Amino acid sequence: MNFAISVKSFIVSDGKLLLVKRRPNDVNKPSVWEIPGGRLEEGENPFDGLKRETLEEIGLEIEILNPLRIQHFTRDDQQKITMIIFHCKPLTSSIKLSEEHTDYQWVALADSFGILHPAFHEEVKIFQKYFSDRN
Repeated sequence: MNFAISVKSFIVSDGKLLLVKRRPNDVNKPSVWEIPGGRLEEGENPFDGLKRETLEEIGLEIEILNPLRIQHFTRDDQQKITMIIFHCKPLTSSIKLSEEHTDYQWVALADSFGILHPAFHEEVKIFQKYFSDRN
């Protein structure tokens, strides 16, 4: 079965969301602005995997605060993904991108809809409704 569990970090600091831009030659959604994260290794705890993926992709240590949403979808390459998105806060401040991404930016939540891939717009709405007073 072509299935994976993915975890994503919805990192908010001072009312701004951290976005990363996928490399232009990525097989899935090239040059798209998204949030950090990736697939879990077999048997990996989602919390440990999220911390690992975030550290590998952007060099940032995080604290996982709340689950935001679960998505289930089939990618263009037919891989089935269950994605768990967590609200996180940064524990460090220095960003160091891996080769998976070419750029990053901190964006005001209200402005993120014009930049962030639409697959993550619902997470922004959920965060604004339930968590924006706690970041």
